[in-house]
Amino acid sequence: MKKYARKENEKEYIPVHPEKYCGMYPIICRSTWEEKFCKYLDFNKRVVEWSSECHRIGYIDPVRGKKRIYYPDFYAKFIDKKRYIIEVKPKDDLKLPQKKNKSVKTIAVKEQTYYVNQAKFKAAREYCKKLGMEFTIITEKDLFRGN
Repeated sequence: MKKYARKENEKEYIPVHPEKYCGMYPIICRSTWEEKFCKYLDFNKRVVEWSSECHRIGYIDPVRGKKRIYYPDFYAKFIDKKRYIIEVKPKDDLKLPQKKNKSVKTIAVKEQTYYVNQAKFKAAREYCKKLGMEFTIITEKDLFRGN
């Protein structure tokens, strides 16, 4: 079996409550925000099962015009039986960039990221609707509320 080669900023999360985790191992956190959300899912008594990057959702990349696969960050099922596909993203990635004090190249990259994310999110909403789930995006506003 091929071992996953982690990038320098990635960290493996090991659940304290592995009985709730229903995905593949290793659980790779690509940011401290994802790691924080893993802990939330792991320790929240209302979460009955969760996984990381377990759903494959096809979408058309609007920048390259190609079919691609989107792996949302998390899946969670709560005690009330509601199921969610969850993406952890900075608030700034959810809006078109402001052109103030930024280079043309930076603006172009951020615009492309925005449009690709919008295509992914649209595909995720449609996927969730078919399966009776909800798609939600968690930002730093949600992660750091009350801290």
